[in-house]
Amino acid sequence: METIGVRYTAWAALDRDPQDDRVEFHCPHCGAAGWKPARRPRSEYRFTDGFLQDEQGEMAVCRSCRQRLRVAPVVLVHDADEKRRFEAFFTLEPELVLSR
Repeated sequence: METIGVRYTAWAALDRDPQDDRVEFHCPHCGAAGWKPARRPRSEYRFTDGFLQDEQGEMAVCRSCRQRLRVAPVVLVHDADEKRRFEAFFTLEPELVLSR
C-alpha cells in the first residue's frame, strides 16, 4: 500500500534538531504516525502539483503493525504557510462545507 510522506525543512522544522532530516507518514494499515530517515538528496525533488515532490518515493516499515509500505510521493515543506497549504491539499478526510 502507498501513503503520502512529508519532509519538513527550514522554517517548518523549527521545533527539532537541524540534523534530524526525516520523512514523516501515517500508516494506511493501522493509522499510526511513523517516520524514517530521509535518503534522497533534496536536489532530486521536482515541482509537481504546487509542491516540491519526490515521485519515486521510499520504502518503509510501520513500527506499530510491522507492515511494509511505500511512501510516495514525499513532499518537501519549507515554511508554516506551505505547511498549512500542504495539510489542506493532502487532507485524508475532507471537511464538509455547508452553505446557507
